[in-house]
Amino acid sequence: MLHLTLRQLEVFVAIARHGTTGRGAEATALSQSAASAALAELERQLGTPLFDRIGRQLRLNESGRLLLPRATALLEQAADIGRLFAGEAASLRLGASTTVGNYLLPPLIAAFRRDNPQARLRLDVANTADIVAAVAEFTVDGGFIEGVCRHPDLVVTPWQRDELVVFAGRDHPLVHAAAAGALTREALAGADWVLRETGSGTREVLEQLLVPLLGHLKVTLALGNSEAVKRTVAAGLGVSCLSRHVVADLLERGGVVDLGARQGAAGLPPDLVGLADLARPLYFIRHRQKPLQGGLARFLAASLAG
Repeated sequence: MLHLTLRQLEVFVAIARHGTTGRGAEATALSQSAASAALAELERQLGTPLFDRIGRQLRLNESGRLLLPRATALLEQAADIGRLFAGEAASLRLGASTTVGNYLLPPLIAAFRRDNPQARLRLDVANTADIVAAVAEFTVDGGFIEGVCRHPDLVVTPWQRDELVVFAGRDHPLVHAAAAGALTREALAGADWVLRETGSGTREVLEQLLVPLLGHLKVTLALGNSEAVKRTVAAGLGVSCLSRHVVADLLERGGVVDLGARQGAAGLPPDLVGLADLARPLYFIRHRQKPLQGGLARFLAASLAG
C-alpha cells in the first residue's frame, strides 16, 4: 500500500518545474538533502524513477510525465481544501491571450472584485500558445483564449463571440477605393498586411477566415502585440484585421477606417460581402483534472453574465 505524502508530491512538482534538486529545494523551503530524500522515497514507493539524470539536470521521464498533472491536481485540491476551511476568499490565477487580457477581461475583473472584495486575482497575458501551455502545466487555474486549442489534456468551452474588423489608415488607397465603390478582392489580397506574430490566436484565426475569402494574404510585417499593429496601420502602413474592441478608439476618432463597413454589406462587391460579418469565437480552457468549482466557477459565471 502506498503512503505518499503531499510534501513528497510538492517536492516532485518543484523539481519538475525547476530542473534541479537544488532549485526545487529552494522553491519548497527545504534543504537539498531533504528534497533529495523526499524524491527518493517517492520513487521508492512508486517503484520507478521519475527523472532521467543528465549531469545536474533532471528531466522528466515517461513515468514522471504521467505523474506530473495528477500530482499538481492533488496539490491544487489540497490548497482549495485549506482555503475553504480557513475561510479564505477566492484566490485565482488566470491566463488570457492578448486581446482578451488587455481589452475584455479588465472590466470583468473589476466587476468581480466589486462583488467579491476579498478575492485575490492574478492575470497573466501572453499569446494563445503560451496560455495553453500555462493551463496544461497548472501555472494558471484557467485561461481565456482567442485561438484554437487542441491540447488533449484541456477542456475547451466556447465563451464569447468577438467581432473582427478589416481596417486601414484613413489616407490609405484602399479607403479611397472603397469610398468610390471600387474596392476589389484582388486589391485587398495584394495589399501589404500587418498581422500578429506566429503563435498568436489572432493570427491563426485570421488566416483561417481571410485566406478563403481573399485567396491569399501578403503579410509584410508581423508584430508582437495588437497595439503595435493598429498604430502601424493608422500611420499608413498596410491593412490589418483585429477585434473591434482593439480598434474602437481609432475608429471613433477616424484614425482608421473599417473597410467592411465603408459601404455596408449591400454595397460591397459580392466576393467581399464576408468582410461585413467577420467574427471568431473566444474560449475558456481548463485542465481536465482541474475541477470547475469555487472562485473559478464564480468568475466564469460572472464573465458570461457580463
